[in-house]
Amino acid sequence: QVQLVESGGGLVQAGGSLRLSCAASGRSFVPYSMAWFRQAPGKDREFVGAISRSGAINYVESVKGRFVISRDGAKNTMFLQMNSLKPEDTAVYYCAASVSNTISPVRSTYDRWGQGTQVTVSS
Repeated sequence: QVQLVESGGGLVQAGGSLRLSCAASGRSFVPYSMAWFRQAPGKDREFVGAISRSGAINYVESVKGRFVISRDGAKNTMFLQMNSLKPEDTAVYYCAASVSNTISPVRSTYDRWGQGTQVTVSS
């Protein structure tokens, strides 16, 4: 069973940067596609970006040009580099994984989830 643990969240001023990490443990992690979602208070969990098993990447429009997803297969870790942060990026950020080769923005595609890490951007 794969377990996902996010880290790297925190408080940052608008315009600043943060780098989130998602570390996977357990058997057979390498074949998984992975994604980032976020959930702001009172809102639904929304797709941020995904990276497939084959390396394809997809982003939600609102973060294109500011966020970058990458992964280190050897270390079973995925990253989210967040630049030019805005107050509206404030949310709990979740890491997710799927056995499919996918970059789908649909939440139900992913069946493994981390506990989340808080990102707060002050104005």
